[in-house]
Amino acid sequence: MVVRGLFTIVAAGALMCGAITATVAQSAKQSAKAKAAPKAAPATPVPAAAGGAEPTLVGQFGSWGAYTAAPNGRKVCFALAKPASSKTNPPNRPRDPAYAFVSTRPSEKVNNEVSIMIGYQLKPGSESTLAVGGATFAMYTQGDGIWIKNAADEERLVEAMRKAGDATVKGVSSKGTETTDTFALKGLAQALDKLSQTCR
Repeated sequence: MVVRGLFTIVAAGALMCGAITATVAQSAKQSAKAKAAPKAAPATPVPAAAGGAEPTLVGQFGSWGAYTAAPNGRKVCFALAKPASSKTNPPNRPRDPAYAFVSTRPSEKVNNEVSIMIGYQLKPGSESTLAVGGATFAMYTQGDGIWIKNAADEERLVEAMRKAGDATVKGVSSKGTETTDTFALKGLAQALDKLSQTCR
């Protein structure tokens, strides 16, 4: 299993007014990384990042916002979306908002890293899956975050996400609640193309 850099997003206040901050953890392969998180924008909330850097929306493409930020002076670019639909089993369990990210951190030579902030603490030791375009990818979980288990599959995952109509992620909370979140992928390819031009 490849240990990935981890971060936690903590929701504060109402979705449209609340700030979400990104906390970064160190991994065996990567130095600390900062992610930004949402505030209000057309289809997604607009982010506020750790390290005092306010993310800038550089374009909205369908449900995907393309953002840049420089927390602690290090450039971070990411596409971000909320799920088009969410289900819990048992039904109607409370949780924080979920978000999908595709992040690039040039100073760390990280390009198009896929992660999901699921909106609750995942069951320790659990695994998750992300289904995209007929393929299913094994995902690694920690805290409230989900990353691809095999880093060698990440490029294939991103290509599948560029072409598919939606992506479905499944997880299990620390209390045993099963969740299914479906993200519409329309606009993701354009958001990533925009970020590839601005995130160098």
